[in-house]
Amino acid sequence: MPNMCLENDFFSEAQIGVCYGKYAGDNLPSAQDVVNLCKSNGIGSMRINDLDEGILQAVQGSGIKLIIQVPNDNIQSIGSDPSAATQFVQRYVVPYASSIKYIAVGNEVPMNSPQAALVGPAMQNVLNALNSANLGGQIKVSTAISTSLVVNAYPPSNGVFSNLGFMGPVANFLASNGSPLLLNVYTYFAYADPGNTSKISLDYALFRSSSPAFTDPNNGLQYYNLFDALVDATYAALNKATTVQSNSDPKIVLPESGWLSGGFPPRSAYYTNAGGGKTLDNARTYYSNLISHAKQGTPLKPGPMEIYLFEMFDEDNKPGDVEKHFGLFYPNNQQSKYQLKFN
Repeated sequence: MPNMCLENDFFSEAQIGVCYGKYAGDNLPSAQDVVNLCKSNGIGSMRINDLDEGILQAVQGSGIKLIIQVPNDNIQSIGSDPSAATQFVQRYVVPYASSIKYIAVGNEVPMNSPQAALVGPAMQNVLNALNSANLGGQIKVSTAISTSLVVNAYPPSNGVFSNLGFMGPVANFLASNGSPLLLNVYTYFAYADPGNTSKISLDYALFRSSSPAFTDPNNGLQYYNLFDALVDATYAALNKATTVQSNSDPKIVLPESGWLSGGFPPRSAYYTNAGGGKTLDNARTYYSNLISHAKQGTPLKPGPMEIYLFEMFDEDNKPGDVEKHFGLFYPNNQQSKYQLKFN
């Protein structure tokens, strides 16, 4: 089992990217305009949520590095048929390999779904296909999970995965191949959960606390914000789930993190804190503080982080109302909502 350490040598400097989807909005800029917008704002990395060769082509030669995704609906075929993984890699990876940094095999795959059991085999089949194309050392394979898979997370050092049958093989695959876990972190939804009404303040969720909320009794580390607690609880869980020997400690990349600027949650009676949290000013505070925080890392893993902000634009055709209000830029004129300094 790898040792926990207080040093993060995975990144030499903080890396801030953006998430970009295009199929849930009817007023979005062209892929080339998005690439130009990224370049003009110093955004050097992007997670694309849709398998779109037009986007892949637009990114080519731009210097932007990508996370691309095997859609959840494709996991069963790729996990059960190596030739399907080969076809995926040949079509979506090989022609654009110079731009691709990570392949996420699924995003927050439901544990009760038929895809869950095939995430591990699909990851291995994709890696085998990459190796056959001489790209295995260049592009890392992982899967994206939610912090909801981590339980017993207070204090963070006690964190464990709720489903080791799923996460055990994933953790060992990542350790064996030097790949990071992709972790989606949303402090807003933890803050808005009525079960946390008396436990999580808005300042704690927005990186605004001036004094520590608690000290982890197991290691003496102090926690000033919810983001650090969620990430470090996942690090603790990942370490416990990893049983293979590795030359390095587990690493985490955050392919999604964000705060909504408006809207009404679809279960407004459930999200009792939601009304006070979803404002333009709070979203601006979260994003700007998150970018600054990426330079320092977490108490358990100090050092630069790689984080992708969710998301590029408000997408007006997304279901419900919450998902429509995470955009960093206005789609009609491509102006920034928040005037963020990405890098």
